[in-house]
Amino acid sequence: MIRRWHAVAAATLVTAAAALFVVGGSTAARPVSLTTTGTRYTATVLIADPAPGQATVEIEVSRGDADSVSLSAVMAEMGHATPEISATEREPGRFVAVGELFPMNGVWELSIRLDGPAGEEQLTAKTLIALRRVRRCSSTSTRARGPSGSG
Repeated sequence: MIRRWHAVAAATLVTAAAALFVVGGSTAARPVSLTTTGTRYTATVLIADPAPGQATVEIEVSRGDADSVSLSAVMAEMGHATPEISATEREPGRFVAVGELFPMNGVWELSIRLDGPAGEEQLTAKTLIALRRVRRCSSTSTRARGPSGSG
């Protein structure tokens, strides 16, 4: 009797999760905040929308005086690497980089290269990038009709 109850409960949960997904439950990734520390610098990276494609990444340097920051990403398991993107300093210690850092889903190693009076240092952090879910809308199909009203 207990086994049957467990099976019914599991089936109900799976059905409810599938229904939420189909009806429009979001599977969008939540913002990612990564803090990494080296010998010269500490940086926190905020990825507001961790999904493949164009990304805006904010970098806050909380230890060390960085004059320049750039980012690149590597997915070693698949042999992928992205070109380095230079970040623009918005205010002292705060930088923003915009570009395509993550061309596909998966675990990426983000490299943050910082340079300043203390010297150059490269920090790394791993993050999961997930596909954005596009809402599907139902639509009605229409057929083009010829001049006589026949299709």
